[in-house]
Amino acid sequence: MTTRQTTPDGGLGTEDVLALERQVCFALSVAARNVVAVYRPVLEPLGLTHPQYLVMLALWQHGTLSVKELSGLLHLDPGTLSPLLKRLEAGGLLRRERDPADQRNLALALTDRGRSLREEAERIPAGIVERLDMPLEELTGLHEALTRVIDASRRVLGDADGAAR
Repeated sequence: MTTRQTTPDGGLGTEDVLALERQVCFALSVAARNVVAVYRPVLEPLGLTHPQYLVMLALWQHGTLSVKELSGLLHLDPGTLSPLLKRLEAGGLLRRERDPADQRNLALALTDRGRSLREEAERIPAGIVERLDMPLEELTGLHEALTRVIDASRRVLGDADGAAR
């Protein structure tokens, strides 16, 4: 079934507004799944999964963080982070310790091994750009557009601080 819709020139078209290939949610879902799959073989030699890589990126950028701070940066619920953090700790990449400023909170700090892994990881972004074989300008524009989608969806969801609820 098609839905009649006004076209940009004012005429009536017969495009199906529910066509799968026209859905933003479908394109985002497939793109996310595929891009994560492109990262997989690049991250394997470092012993990281994609979600673990995101945790490491945040710690490399910001240094010691509380679980709550990391949760906000990654837009993930603390309960989702917990198993990731345990695996990274078991792998010797980070330490979970009580925050000296507030004993109720856990502080996440990189170990020497976790800090040294950054040097290897610095090659990943260029490798991903090469694997995707897309112009850097196009990927930068896509990142900007996706950031606007994230911001717009957070406004709709009333999630100004960015942490998953």
